[in-house]
Amino acid sequence: MSTLKNTLRDSRWARWLALACLVVPMFASYFFDDMFSSLSELFKNPEMLELGWDMADYGFYASGYSFLCIWGGLIICGALLDKFGVRLVGSIFVGMMAGGAALVTFAISAGFTPEKSLTIAYIGCMLFGLGSEIAGVSVTRSIAKWFEGRNMALAMGLQLSIARFGTATAILIAPMIVAQKPAGQIYTLADTNKPALIGLAVLAVGVILWAVFVAMDARFDRQTGETDKVQTAEEDKFRFSDIWKVLSNPRFLMIALLCVTFYCCVIRFKKFGVSILLPLFGVNLDIATVLLAMIPFFTILFTPLFGALVDKVGKATIWLIVGSALVLVSHLIITFAPQGVPAYAYIAIALLGIGYSLVPSAMWPSVPKIIPEKNLGTAYSLIYWVQNLGMWAVPIYVGRIFTQTITEAGNHAQEVSAALAAEYVFIFLGIVAVIVSVLLRFSSGKHPDLGLDDRSV
Repeated sequence: MSTLKNTLRDSRWARWLALACLVVPMFASYFFDDMFSSLSELFKNPEMLELGWDMADYGFYASGYSFLCIWGGLIICGALLDKFGVRLVGSIFVGMMAGGAALVTFAISAGFTPEKSLTIAYIGCMLFGLGSEIAGVSVTRSIAKWFEGRNMALAMGLQLSIARFGTATAILIAPMIVAQKPAGQIYTLADTNKPALIGLAVLAVGVILWAVFVAMDARFDRQTGETDKVQTAEEDKFRFSDIWKVLSNPRFLMIALLCVTFYCCVIRFKKFGVSILLPLFGVNLDIATVLLAMIPFFTILFTPLFGALVDKVGKATIWLIVGSALVLVSHLIITFAPQGVPAYAYIAIALLGIGYSLVPSAMWPSVPKIIPEKNLGTAYSLIYWVQNLGMWAVPIYVGRIFTQTITEAGNHAQEVSAALAAEYVFIFLGIVAVIVSVLLRFSSGKHPDLGLDDRSV
């Protein structure tokens, strides 16, 4: 007993220091991924951009994040996490995340033709995306390890909250550092690459802090005589047949489907949010930026609170239903509320932010309850893989909606039509998310032994 009490994990300050080292790479990842979210209006007028990208190009670039993920990268790398451990595999992909971001920054800064810059940036975004997703799996696995039986939902909620502060920061500062110009003036490469340069610098700090965590984790394993490879006995070693075992779990499939539909309703909405809110509610760019930033700021406030609530109260599947319903209602308000009335936009975004806080707080801590520990890396990776199928397809489709619908710059009627058509996509996804969360509730009721709705503390 005394040996156990002397490990790093049993020290409160060490656990929270480990969490601090884990959240900064995720903050940087979210910042870099959303650096263009509040600048999407620029791509409606590619003739004003030295970069030369239009909305379809922007949507295509955004989809690059998920390309390698859906073509097996997440599944293979999740299996590698289980086989070779978080420290080795996680370090490789944290480095890939930073390297991909560096390639994107180079592509949009070097003065290439629009086609060449888009191609190079897409490759960089692919590397950045796979690196970010595996880094995210590594962080989630590490939090589950360091906070086992110790406010895990709260720790995961704090991680999500701080990571999303990266999104909020990007949304707010991007229009400040890429100042709006009068009609007819060109946005130079020096203008549009500023967010990427800042994001790259923050990623460098994240890499350093990840190295600090790796040292702490290695020391903890030396203290316990354990390993970060989840292989304790021959019968428990990873086999590729374990992928089928995870995929054949119906509750896992429900969580994965909920994840892809729910996250697309929020994350992919953010990519085009300014271009949707401006024409529908008659707000200016500054107000639209603030509205979009409200989404991650709500999660910063509410995600840790909801994480603590799930820990103490349980009933995770009920919170999943409530959060999914709030997001659906939000998109219904955006679509069908009277146009030109900004108050409805504030209400809709507030509901979206609360729902975005609630669902992940209940969803992610549920996975270890239905999946054996040795398969957690594979399970989280499979969820991210399914999620990235939607993350890849939705921005391409929505970007084409805007490009094909808006054929005349400044045509308000066309901009409204494009925004509504995009919203119908998000409404459909929201309906599916609500249905799946209800089915998960019924399944939990039939299998109470799994403890999906049990308290954690």
